[in-house]
Amino acid sequence: MKRFKNADPAHDVLGYERQALDAIFRPETVAVVGATDRPGSVGRTIMRNLVSSPFGGTVFPVNARRQNVLGIQAYPSVSEVPASVELAVIVAPAPAVPEIIRECVEAGVQGAIIISAGFRETGPEGVELERQVLAEARRGRMRIIGPNCLGVMKPNTGLNATFAGAIARPGNVAFLSQSGALLTAILDESFRENLGFSAFVSVGSMMDVGWGDLIYYLGDDPDTKSIVVYMESVGDAASFLSAAREVALTKPIIVIKAGRTEAAGKAAASHTGSLTGSDEVLDAAFGRSGVLRVDEISELFGMAEVLGKQPRPKGPRLTILTNAGGPAVLATDALIGGGGELAGISPETLESLNEFLPAPWSHGNPVDVLGDADPERYERTLETAAGDPESDGLLVVLTPQAMTDPTATAERLAPYARSTGKPVLASWMGGAEVAAGESILNGAGIPTFDYPDTAARAFTNMWKYTYNLRGIYETPEPTGEAGADRERVEEIIGRVRDSGRAILTEFEAKQVLAAYGIPTVETEVARSPDEAVGLAERFGYPVVLKLDSETITHKTDVGGVRLNLKDAGEVRQAYEEMESSISEAYRPEDFGGAAIQPMVSLDGYELIVGSSLDPQFGPVLLFGSGGSLVEVYRDRALALPPLTTTLARRMMERTRIFEALGGVRGRAPVDVGTLEKLLVRFSQLVVEQPWIKELDINPLLASPERLIALDARVVLHDPLTREEDLPRTAIRPYPTQYVSAEEIPDGTPIVVRPIRPEDEPLMVKFHASLSEESVYMRYFHMMKLDQRTAHERLTRICFIDYDREMALVAERTDPETGEREILGVTRLSRRGAPPGEAEFSILVSDRFQRRGLGTLLLSRLLEVGRAEGLRRITAEILLENHPMQRISRRLGFNLRRDTEEMVMKADLDLYQPA
Repeated sequence: MKRFKNADPAHDVLGYERQALDAIFRPETVAVVGATDRPGSVGRTIMRNLVSSPFGGTVFPVNARRQNVLGIQAYPSVSEVPASVELAVIVAPAPAVPEIIRECVEAGVQGAIIISAGFRETGPEGVELERQVLAEARRGRMRIIGPNCLGVMKPNTGLNATFAGAIARPGNVAFLSQSGALLTAILDESFRENLGFSAFVSVGSMMDVGWGDLIYYLGDDPDTKSIVVYMESVGDAASFLSAAREVALTKPIIVIKAGRTEAAGKAAASHTGSLTGSDEVLDAAFGRSGVLRVDEISELFGMAEVLGKQPRPKGPRLTILTNAGGPAVLATDALIGGGGELAGISPETLESLNEFLPAPWSHGNPVDVLGDADPERYERTLETAAGDPESDGLLVVLTPQAMTDPTATAERLAPYARSTGKPVLASWMGGAEVAAGESILNGAGIPTFDYPDTAARAFTNMWKYTYNLRGIYETPEPTGEAGADRERVEEIIGRVRDSGRAILTEFEAKQVLAAYGIPTVETEVARSPDEAVGLAERFGYPVVLKLDSETITHKTDVGGVRLNLKDAGEVRQAYEEMESSISEAYRPEDFGGAAIQPMVSLDGYELIVGSSLDPQFGPVLLFGSGGSLVEVYRDRALALPPLTTTLARRMMERTRIFEALGGVRGRAPVDVGTLEKLLVRFSQLVVEQPWIKELDINPLLASPERLIALDARVVLHDPLTREEDLPRTAIRPYPTQYVSAEEIPDGTPIVVRPIRPEDEPLMVKFHASLSEESVYMRYFHMMKLDQRTAHERLTRICFIDYDREMALVAERTDPETGEREILGVTRLSRRGAPPGEAEFSILVSDRFQRRGLGTLLLSRLLEVGRAEGLRRITAEILLENHPMQRISRRLGFNLRRDTEEMVMKADLDLYQPA
């Protein structure tokens, strides 16, 4: 029915559209506040850089004490500049900055770069200055980079709003850095290495514009092919994860994160004035968002080059071609150590290689073509190995031997840079003798490495990048309705908090798990020895007796667990001994009784499933080997909630216990599919119950017959904590509050709900129901069905970040067959919009057009916009799309004709309900 610019997250069919950050990266007018002639000053250097590297705009110095700067007329204030200023570069003392920003906002300035230091990094006074600056900026639509930064370069346009010594060469790599000094060092090195950049950004302390804003912006930048980041702190974790997850699918994001060690973390925190969080959790977050993390600066730009030149591998299997054994062994060690595998050689490939390779060749992988290999032998071997379906990539190693011709060999291999459909890497070992060959390969698009182990690590990094992206965008299995009894859990938690406690008893903890469909062993609490015996006889012997306490959580540490009690006498004795020992070692009130449960056979695997808090990312999930030695084995993997079945499986695959779950030494396998769904329900519990601070199931017994939680521990936040101060998940969970049962005017019952990843198959059917006219009205051009239903496109439509986008679907269930179908989709997107604004779109199946469904969907979307705190919603509608224009007017939108773009522009100011 309609097409809106930037509304489709998978296709920018109208090309580039101006965004909020364009005021910073593509300004037409720049004011330098604090510009000066003083030699060696920051204000003079920035002025010189702006005027000596023409960017197609005008520069105005602002300095109340000077008539001109560098021969250019200066102005006392931004408001007195005789032009509409888009970007203000501020080089003034920190205390003066809030007033400068206020004046800029009043003058309509859209962007600012605050070079000045003296903010958050100085302590509480600096934090207050940042608050004042941001409050002034929010009075308008201004976005700010900095403070305490080097500035911004856009070499492809000539913009150099920095105090660096020179502007970078144009290129297709965007470099974002939290360290200005590192930025200048990389800049200097780039001239020697002939490395170019599409953007060069010093982010400073990220008062306003953070990693997420920049990644989103550069994701749409036609000059940028990959994004590399030097990071000391994450900042707004939710924004970073959201942006990275979307952009990484089309543009590699490579990050080097300082602060792996505790000492480095403290140094980073001191530098940025920010929390650094757990490095292990950060790895999980990067994996969840498709970001490739590297450990060395040399890898940072190397991986950007490799991913830019070569296709991503479809698997971890590498074939190594070499004319020397030693280098191949080194490459193999690096490959296996990095999580890769040596590719097998199929019988057909082996037979083909035998036809032309000398008899002494290795007859395996690595494929040793021998020291006398000429260019033709290398070429035939590469061509043959590339066709083997058991290989996912190729590494060609050449050492300069007497019979070797590095240059001619490179010329023969160059045509295979893209023709194989698999990544091809090369290591031409040596110095001047191989330089010409390296140049030929690099020019053709085959990355070269000085050493083969470095090349093998690059391949494993490529596979890691592919693996992470697959995990994000692989369509998960539907888990069905979990049927969680949320009210029951809230009642239990409320009762515990009202009593002043922060720790649930084991009995209460198991009730919480059971409410979310997580199987637990039947448990009852006895308050006396007689009750304990009565319960044991009801369950049947043998039984387990555990301490029931409102204050003691680690029962094993205090002798609070007695196993395999076979009769009434043992139960009574265990109860009395436990009561006595706890009362003596602690307080009598610390013993609340004993939980009685059947003794479950431990024939299975003891697992741990847990949740704890990270200062940057909020709740974090844990899965691994459980039992009493969990801290000793440390076989675990972390993930961020919420989970899908795909993400649950990926988390399990990163542990050693996962291999055992598949069945080893004749043991039957555990039902991993059921375990995946249990982990999804566990993550649902974590995200829906924010009062839970820590939650452990240890052990979760996994056997071929069943999954059952034998013990559980739940810790709540301090009862005095305010609800608005509870930690949020870094990834927003499914917004159930926007699910509603509705009827369209003809009485057809539907459910309006937010879209979810599992909807991809339904969206395929939905697009098959659309006419060419509906497609044109929505996308402003024709799009074939196979384009609209491509997995890569639909994943970006169904896998959304609910903080940045909100898509509602209208779903109907066939009363006879029970099959579900999507009848319409409407979407709010904040991408590229100023804070508080979003753009909407809507598309309805032809069968349900003109039946009131479009009006209903848009009405619900406006309600969502108000609930999400939006101030303004906009859209662009084709001039001939009269039905959509009528719906928009009916719902209060103002429409105006834009004859230049040939669209109707719609906007609606939202007012929050009192």
